[in-house]
Amino acid sequence: MNATADLHTLTGAYAAHALDDTERAAFEHHLAHCASCTQEVAEFAATLARLGSAEAVPLPPRLKAQVMAALPTTRQDAPRVTPASAPRPGGRLSRRWQGFALAACLAVAVGAGAVAVQQHRETERARTEAAAARQQQATLTTLLAAPDAHLSTGPVTGGGTGTTVWSPTLGRAGFWASGLPALPGDRVYQLWFDDAGTMRPAGLLPSDGATVLAGPVDAASGVGVTEEPAGGSPHPTGAPLLLLPLT
Repeated sequence: MNATADLHTLTGAYAAHALDDTERAAFEHHLAHCASCTQEVAEFAATLARLGSAEAVPLPPRLKAQVMAALPTTRQDAPRVTPASAPRPGGRLSRRWQGFALAACLAVAVGAGAVAVQQHRETERARTEAAAARQQQATLTTLLAAPDAHLSTGPVTGGGTGTTVWSPTLGRAGFWASGLPALPGDRVYQLWFDDAGTMRPAGLLPSDGATVLAGPVDAASGVGVTEEPAGGSPHPTGAPLLLLPLT
């Protein structure tokens, strides 16, 4: 995608799954910070979902039996073939063709409904993620503006720096990093509260390098960062790459 392209124009293409992987990744990053695009994508997806809503509901168990029972007596246009190969009207081959046609129509209808529902679910997921991102930003802003806010910064082993902000009154802490080396797809950076030498999980560090730590500060004496398997670990699997004191 051209770096100068206006991401605001991609809402319809995103809702219709018409973006390639690079475009979709760029647009989803944009979507997390753009309320108007989030709303527009939701409206597109809702429209698509309504178009397929009738077919998306579970089919009644008796429908197949009713359709099959009606095949022998339901008149339909025969396929255009040469006289030598044309099936006899109402014959076995004709009825079989009718059954295939009706089955194909049902499959297409159900498939269209399933696609619309999937699109609606993905849009709802995007809206949820965007709302969570806005909440994270608001909490970080509140922490930085707190009268008793404290900051601590230090270098990360392997490259980059990390900074934590915390407020004893609010009992929360935030963290952001810059210049961290990219990790393989099966590895993540994980945050920890240091409770007098016992590391307490505090969430994963997102790709944009800024987040609010999960859980209260309580009596934690520091905030640490480690490299862990994808999904995170209940306990650190290696030495901290960074350990900042909360003093």
